[in-house]
Amino acid sequence: MDMRIFPVFIVMLLMLPALDAGAQRVDYSVVSVPEEAGRQLVKVTSDADCVCMPIVKRSKKSVDWFSNRILGVSADGKSLAYLAARNGATNIFVKELSGTGVSVQRTKRSAVIDFSYSPDGRYLCFSEKRGKTNQIFQTDALQGYVCRQITSGSMDYSPVYSADMSQIFFARQEQEGVSIWSHDSRNNYLSAYAAGMNPFLVAGEQSFVCVRVNDSGKGEIWKVDYRKGTEECIVSDPEKSFASPVVSPDGRWIVFVGSSRIVNGSFSYMNTDIYAARMDGTELTQLTFHAADDVSPVWSGDGKCIYFISQRGSEGGTANVWKMDFNF
Repeated sequence: MDMRIFPVFIVMLLMLPALDAGAQRVDYSVVSVPEEAGRQLVKVTSDADCVCMPIVKRSKKSVDWFSNRILGVSADGKSLAYLAARNGATNIFVKELSGTGVSVQRTKRSAVIDFSYSPDGRYLCFSEKRGKTNQIFQTDALQGYVCRQITSGSMDYSPVYSADMSQIFFARQEQEGVSIWSHDSRNNYLSAYAAGMNPFLVAGEQSFVCVRVNDSGKGEIWKVDYRKGTEECIVSDPEKSFASPVVSPDGRWIVFVGSSRIVNGSFSYMNTDIYAARMDGTELTQLTFHAADDVSPVWSGDGKCIYFISQRGSEGGTANVWKMDFNF
């Protein structure tokens, strides 16, 4: 499975529903399926919010998906940020999760690809497609469009802050592969750490989780201690691919996207679903089973819910943000 960032066409692909010959047989209008019984599912956005649907490519034997984060929840749990496609551009919008729920545009760019909230909820770091490169920027999450450029001249994406906000970690695509780097705001130093993509910092540790693709093409989740240099594969399966890991606020769980196969008589369908596991990789649990594509999961501020993007509940397969409870 090649889960590297899709190249120049990524913005166009983010705007499209993930439909193909197999997907057209899926009843998207169903909100939940029997395997999800007991799990509360709530739609957070509306079709008018124009939520981007990450591209999903499937064949009879495999499924690939855009694995970068395009959702975020502020640490206080009051605001949801999402990537929306409007007027031929993709930008970050922020919706208050209480009250009126009005969305406010927070970037005014042409091709934002992905983003993350800062730990204090004041900033958003994001990557944008610019010509033949992807560059990382920072902007205010609360007001204005002013952006500070962090990197340039390379293929950089999947930015995420360190706990003290002194560093932004990100993935850099080079000819020899994808690796995790960081930018230190205190001295503008760039540091390279280890192979991988989709980095996410582990609370209270000098380590991150990331994704690597093994020799058989399956995505695995690894944990890397970037001070000691130790690396450990924590989630792997010979039949499934995994990507998009996000660590829970208490550091005990990881939520991520994984591949699955839906079989109904002669109808066989490769799909993407939400999974969770403890930080050591134990208690691997599939959380969603809908035939729609469930992607881009993030935790609520208190770790009691998971937000994700799905076409479920929409007869036409329009993507929206959904919330489900996490009672483990």
